[in-house]
Amino acid sequence: MKRTIEPYLWLLFSGGGVAAALLLPVLVLLFGVLMPLGVIDWPTVAHLRALLDNVLVRLALLVVIVLCLFHAAHRIRFTSEELFGIARYDLLIAVLCYGGAIVGGVTGALLLF
Repeated sequence: MKRTIEPYLWLLFSGGGVAAALLLPVLVLLFGVLMPLGVIDWPTVAHLRALLDNVLVRLALLVVIVLCLFHAAHRIRFTSEELFGIARYDLLIAVLCYGGAIVGGVTGALLLF
């Protein structure tokens, strides 16, 4: 039986879906609605810098970024194949999508650390 990496890609997809569903709406609510309306105060630069000084916070942020990128890559890959009927280019689309997610994750890691 041939082994593939497909189960691991589905694992990253589901993890990204959970991260996106649980964390991103809270961030949009805070930074996109409540803070601009003045319901709660904007955090100061010193407070954000102190928060990002903690390695665990940066690591958690990186995990959320990477999982969301892989979730998006997986969705874009299969949606484009089904919608445009270009399944014959599956390998190229997979390399572009997951390669973009890897590049985004590495960029995020470089920026955070």
